Amino acid sequence: MSSRTIKALFAGAVMSLAVPGVASAAECIAPANPGGGWDFTCRQIGKIMYDIGAVDQPVQVTNMAGAGGGLAFTHVVNERNDDEDLIVAASSATSTRLAQNAFAGATADQVRFVGAIGADPGVIVVANDSPYETLGDLVDAIKADPGSVAFAGGSAVGGFDHLKPLMILQRAGFTDITKVKYIGVDGGADAITQTVGGFTQAMTGDMSEIVSFLKAGEVRAIAVLTEERVPGFEDIPTAREQGFDVVAVNWRGLYIPKGVSDEVFDSWADKLQQVADSDEWKASMEANGLAPFTLVGSEFQSYVDGVVAEIRQLSQDIGVIQ
Repeated sequence: MSSRTIKALFAGAVMSLAVPGVASAAECIAPANPGGGWDFTCRQIGKIMYDIGAVDQPVQVTNMAGAGGGLAFTHVVNERNDDEDLIVAASSATSTRLAQNAFAGATADQVRFVGAIGADPGVIVVANDSPYETLGDLVDAIKADPGSVAFAGGSAVGGFDHLKPLMILQRAGFTDITKVKYIGVDGGADAITQTVGGFTQAMTGDMSEIVSFLKAGEVRAIAVLTEERVPGFEDIPTAREQGFDVVAVNWRGLYIPKGVSDEVFDSWADKLQQVADSDEWKASMEANGLAPFTLVGSEFQSYVDGVVAEIRQLSQDIGVIQ
């Protein structure tokens, strides 16, 4: 008898004893080694699902590192397409890599994105003595002279940090985005150092990367790329309220196999919403520097589809992909 058959028989036996509507023997794949964002997503969401009774057995976490999430994605598509008990950790990196064809031809519609329930907000930062007081000031300077402003970010050229200011500039009607200067360095701290030192005029990154520098008075955040201002950082205006309709966050969420039924999809969406509404998740977000960002079910699938399309077009425009 194959291991797959044994697993199926065991899962069936467990499900027959389960409380109706409550998943049993669930597994969460973290597409990376222990530690880091995807591992955190599986372990925290899985633990809270069990603690609040959304599932009736502890969620097993499987670490499956490789190809920046591509190994896990391919495994789910090819080997687990109808596994109702499987959830997979995902983030903005997942949608960015899918948009840029980094998973060897895999596409976002080969899985179902269940939801996101927390995020590391994107930010645009300048040095404390910068002449740019607002996001509008910075955008106006680039529109007048694209070579006058360079951004530093912790991702490579074409990565999410690079794309954030390009999204803002596109909303501002600036189309020649290949003229926008970007320097990719090794992480957010190095990007801030470049900006504080005057080598670049702005930094593009995530909130978690800038907190200590904000407290030290070395930088000013001129925009946070969320729908609403971030609790604890209410003095930082959103890009939206400054006239630039951009939400760009490193969301934390889940996808599941495409081959499951709508009923199973809705069940996982409901469980994830229960986690989002729990005091345990609110405490976890606060302890780990995440901001509220809750999109669950079909609304989140539509959001991911839109982000993938926009990033694919931006990536083509700057020559990252053909």
